Amino acid sequence: MRTWQVQDVMTVDVLTVDEDTGYRTVVDLLTARHVTAVPVVDDARRVLGVVSQADLLHKVERLGQPHERRILPGRRTRTAWAKAAATLAGDLMTAPAVTVSPGATLAQAARTMDRRGVKRLPVVDDLGRLVGIVTRGDLLRVHLRPDADIRRDVVTDVLRRVLGVPDGTVDVTVHGGVVTLTGQLDRWSTVHLALRLSAQVSGVVEVVDALGYAVDDAPLAALRAGGVTRAGVA
Repeated sequence: MRTWQVQDVMTVDVLTVDEDTGYRTVVDLLTARHVTAVPVVDDARRVLGVVSQADLLHKVERLGQPHERRILPGRRTRTAWAKAAATLAGDLMTAPAVTVSPGATLAQAARTMDRRGVKRLPVVDDLGRLVGIVTRGDLLRVHLRPDADIRRDVVTDVLRRVLGVPDGTVDVTVHGGVVTLTGQLDRWSTVHLALRLSAQVSGVVEVVDALGYAVDDAPLAALRAGGVTRAGVA
């Protein structure tokens, strides 16, 4: 079962600048391309940092403020004033950049964005070279997958290939990304796996459980899980 990765949704035609690009040029580029940030790269396309609209706005925010305000304590204040005075991308950028690998899952990328408070991630290879960029909007594209494609993955990859469920045992319907599983399986543990793996199929919004089972092996499954945990600790 293949899970969508960053490389499946990222933009590969990425606008970039170098450290010596001027403030006005960066503003012009962002405006012309309708983007909110641009990676700063070296000659080998290694990502050095990112200049965002927030970095550029420090100059606007502090227009006309007295020079003495620049000596106020606090790292954020000093950084803001430094960027307000900056004229080159190398001084304007936020560094090091928060990046992601092309093989990361969309969930991993989303968690990184949320944890680091960023709206986009440069995508870099093993050498730190830029290969694309992924935004919040790109991550949401997975939920534009057709219902028919989602159903095919649930039936073929989850039920048939992974769980070995005979065809016709489980009825799978998908509407707006919501998957409903109806039918009777042999064990509770099989039902549990079917629900969990179906939820991991790219594009699934929710899984509705309408499955029954012949044998309740939940206590045995819990005992096995506990045994694995204890063995791992030991």
